[in-house]
Amino acid sequence: MNIKNLVKIFKAIGNERRFLILKYLFSSKELSVGQISELIELSFKSTSNHLSVLSNMDLVISRQVSLNKFYSINKEAFPKEFIRFFKN
Repeated sequence: MNIKNLVKIFKAIGNERRFLILKYLFSSKELSVGQISELIELSFKSTSNHLSVLSNMDLVISRQVSLNKFYSINKEAFPKEFIRFFKN
């Protein structure tokens, strides 16, 4: 992994809310945007914005079920060096 990619990842997970989102996703496997917004105590829209940042970095993946969007960790693209920070 090159330096530029590492810096981008650090920026993405450097935000406390995004760090918490990743922590909850590691422990829950998959959560809806609504569930995540309740856990991190943030509005639905702000939570969606944070999830977009994580998604753009390929740290999370999403799937749409009807009107609900569910997120999970992108295990294939998630840097192995960072996993220990998010596991319980």
